[in-house]
Amino acid sequence: MIQPKGEDEPIAASSPLDFVGPFDWQPQTRVVFGPGTLAQVGELARELGSRRPLVVTDLGLKKAGHVEPAMRSLIDAGLNPVLFDGVEENPTTSLVEKAVAFAREHSIDLFIGLGGGSSMDTAKGANFILTNGGKMADYWGVGKASKPMLPLIAIPTTAGTGSEAQSYALISDDKTHVKMACGDKKAAPRIAILDPLVTVSQPARVTAVSGIDAISHALETWVTNVRQPISLMFAARAWKLLADGFPRVLNNPKDVEARGMMLLGAHLAGNAIECSMLGATHSAANPLTAHYDLTHGLAIGILLPHVIRWNAEEVEQQYVELYRIAPGVDHLGQGAGAALALMIENLVERSGLPSTLAECGVPREAIPELSREAAAQWTAKFNPRPVTASDFESLFHQAYN
Repeated sequence: MIQPKGEDEPIAASSPLDFVGPFDWQPQTRVVFGPGTLAQVGELARELGSRRPLVVTDLGLKKAGHVEPAMRSLIDAGLNPVLFDGVEENPTTSLVEKAVAFAREHSIDLFIGLGGGSSMDTAKGANFILTNGGKMADYWGVGKASKPMLPLIAIPTTAGTGSEAQSYALISDDKTHVKMACGDKKAAPRIAILDPLVTVSQPARVTAVSGIDAISHALETWVTNVRQPISLMFAARAWKLLADGFPRVLNNPKDVEARGMMLLGAHLAGNAIECSMLGATHSAANPLTAHYDLTHGLAIGILLPHVIRWNAEEVEQQYVELYRIAPGVDHLGQGAGAALALMIENLVERSGLPSTLAECGVPREAIPELSREAAAQWTAKFNPRPVTASDFESLFHQAYN
């Protein structure tokens, strides 16, 4: 049975999708979901009182044709939007500073993050500094913004990070390459627009790495040591949607219903993160991204099966309940944790992604340093099984080849 934080008694559940338990949760983001909802951004921005919104995005999305309809919707609503299209993957402090300078120059009154997690994180990061001053490191942690922040509309174009459901900006320090989690309830999007149609044009590799990332969010939030009834409900529903939807989008990228399952699943998993954080997989992935420029979802796909097997010694029963929601491979005489790990390995293989660190050019001699950095990551302390640098070293060796 699941043991929520601070309670001695397990949650009684008639099925893995039916959790009953006390919680206190205040929704912080309005969610507008469905095909074609991108066209509502102008009306929604006007409802928030905006006259001069800033759209934060990247050149790839501009070329894909998603920026133009968003800008047109804003103009048709009588607004005067401006565009910052300089977002890059894994946003850094210098990128955020460029966005802040642009926002100040144009006297904007609302942020619109259009894109993957990088666009939404850049918009959040710029919002911190534009409204509260200082530098990004000043907000590393929780609740350090003392002044009000501008409204933010988040429009994810990938089904991955779930950033549109979260109050955190993940920004890398240019000098140290450390990824800083800067969180404040005021930074959470006021509105999230989830339009499956904008995800159809994703390249196959983006679909793969973002999908694996979303799946990892559902799996990790399910077992963290701060899990609670509301996060379990989000994680359970997210896992069901993602486990069913991901194979479908791999088989048919134009399956809009499956794209919607992935987008909504990623959003619900993002809500689960907001309530119960993440674990060792993300702690191990961050140093790989910082030092070897591995795409986040790629690193996650390599490490997640090994972390699941390792955690199973502590939370096998929780994995049994998770497996019942969306059974994949047969148990074959092994535990549910092992079966879930094998499911992830099969999905990574079907996605055409590398499955070992050796394939990605990570030198084996780097493992001790990577392990020390992984153990120092914030998310490590939420892992259900206590994890040390020595444990990470073992996990990295298992993932090597």
